[in-house]
Amino acid sequence: MGERCRKRGCHVLAAARLLMLMSGLFMALVPMTAQSAGSLQEKPTMTKQTIGIEHIRIGSVKSFADVRGALERSVPQLDPGLIKAIEVDGDVARANRFKEQGPELSIFQVRDHGALLRIAGKVRNALQYEIGNPVTASLMTRHQLAAALYAPIRVVLYENDAGHGVFEYDQPSTTFGQFGDEQVTAVTRGLDAALARALLGAAE
Repeated sequence: MGERCRKRGCHVLAAARLLMLMSGLFMALVPMTAQSAGSLQEKPTMTKQTIGIEHIRIGSVKSFADVRGALERSVPQLDPGLIKAIEVDGDVARANRFKEQGPELSIFQVRDHGALLRIAGKVRNALQYEIGNPVTASLMTRHQLAAALYAPIRVVLYENDAGHGVFEYDQPSTTFGQFGDEQVTAVTRGLDAALARALLGAAE
């Protein structure tokens, strides 16, 4: 009888140990499973959209140098002090004055793509301009932050084989139009007209 109890006790002890071991394995797997599920949820998403863009080319009979000079006389460089007043100080009064009294468009930056061709053994006349208006940009990005992708607008001026200046750019209302926001689109219609005035004026 005593021997039987001792054997039964051993079996019970072994079963208890097995149960504890299985419980420990289960508890270890639960956080791993939760972590895996969390990892799946945290993966980035990517969507694609095809949009129609209206591309514009303006050819001039003037030389590249003359067109460049005309553009840079009519469209001023952006005042760095204005950017500080808006971005750092949040100066609403100055922003409003610029909107009412400042130029329609300013040149934010110029990149010399022609000079990059030195590594190809030939230098060409080709400049990329970033042109826009910081206050106008804010009228769009306050409704659609993704509109910052196209503000300021990129314009290229290059010299063709005949030695004449040529502008190329994408119509703002078609690039910004992808956001489907009428408040943004209304602003870009004004940009279409302002940009055409500046570039056609420089090309004439």
